[in-house]
Amino acid sequence: MIQICMCPTEEADLSDFASAEEDNGGSVSGGRNLNETNGNWLSLSSNNIQEARLKAKAKRRLRKTSSRDSGRGDSLSDNGDAVRGAPVTPASPKSKLMDRKSRCGKGRGLPKKGGAGGKGVWGRSGEVYEPQEVDKKDPNYDDAQENCVYETLVLPLDERDFEKTVTPIVQEYFEHADTKEVAEQLSELNLGPMRSEVPLLAVSLALEAKTSQRELTSRLLADLCGPVLTCGNLESAFDKLLWELPDLVLDTPGAPQLVGQFIARAVSDQILSESYIDGYKGRVNCEYTRAALDRAAVLLKMSLGGLRMDNQWGAGGGQKPITQLIKEMNLLLKEYMLSGDGAEAERCLRDLEVPHFHHEFVYEAIVMVLESKGDKMFEMILQLLKSLSASSVITVDQIGRGYERVYMDIADINIDVPRAYFILEQFVDKSFSLGIINVKLRDYCPTCPLPPFLYFW
Repeated sequence: MIQICMCPTEEADLSDFASAEEDNGGSVSGGRNLNETNGNWLSLSSNNIQEARLKAKAKRRLRKTSSRDSGRGDSLSDNGDAVRGAPVTPASPKSKLMDRKSRCGKGRGLPKKGGAGGKGVWGRSGEVYEPQEVDKKDPNYDDAQENCVYETLVLPLDERDFEKTVTPIVQEYFEHADTKEVAEQLSELNLGPMRSEVPLLAVSLALEAKTSQRELTSRLLADLCGPVLTCGNLESAFDKLLWELPDLVLDTPGAPQLVGQFIARAVSDQILSESYIDGYKGRVNCEYTRAALDRAAVLLKMSLGGLRMDNQWGAGGGQKPITQLIKEMNLLLKEYMLSGDGAEAERCLRDLEVPHFHHEFVYEAIVMVLESKGDKMFEMILQLLKSLSASSVITVDQIGRGYERVYMDIADINIDVPRAYFILEQFVDKSFSLGIINVKLRDYCPTCPLPPFLYFW
């Protein structure tokens, strides 16, 4: 008898093979197609055993992955090979992982907030927000809310902040001369009890300023009376000025006369009452206060005789006509020739406030030298121009323009003054030696042309 010995694994494979045969309609006991002779089992061929093993192994692999790959359409062929069928849509496809639409099924697929959302976005372009109405059904609603008036609270200025705030406003006014701008700036401040300090500060700054700026200060006080200040504020300011005159004289010796002129101008502009000066009669012990009141009273009496109070400070700088400036410069030079006081001439030239017109002063001075008949004026004008050039009252540019104007007009001057070319050459050489002009301006000086009959020699 031939016996076949099998290992356990082979038995399991054969059992699977047997079950596979049962599935195919065969039976192991009766209908089995095995070779049997005289009741003895014949040995199976090695090919059949190997084929049974492969089928059993494929079945085991199919059972393990059936739960994971059930939706992928995998199946086995007749010989046990896996066959991929038509793909089945997975439960969570990879194409929907980056989808930003709502997964809960809500919404219509429109952009968020109607396209007005996102970082740094305040709303749709062109959208205007209307005032929100108060909801009377709100539990926190209060009837007093509708009667509330919201205003910006500006704290009143104290003594420390007043001078720091108002002083720049007055100094800028001296540059642009626009009283409306000053009124607007002061109306935005909460002056409170410091309102009467505005005229006091403006006049105090004008005492140390130029004549044209004092005229601007008088106009400012007249324009501020009404919109910003009252007549009572101005009276209080001038009372303090008269009281502080002993201290103001230390910095400005002519303060009493100047304050008197401010008072007279204020009375003439009708921002001070006419009885303001009479109210101090018999009650003044300070000599400076008495001098200021006397000056104001004299000016008011002169106004009754025809004096224009609106022009008492004079017109400063470029506000004067050119003919008047030329006349004042000629008077200044004549006064200097009589007194010989260069410092006074320099002060008067500064008071004219026309640094852009100083070339006219140089021109008139040189013409006076050309028309003179002695050496005294020659030397005095040279010293004056040297001092004015050294102190930078007259700039190098203005000196050069004055000399060039004389060079251009020397031919006409020579008609009235035959020795004009000769005197001009001497004056130019002396000016160069004193450092008033440079080499280029000296060489530019014209020379006297020869008479026609001398060209034949």
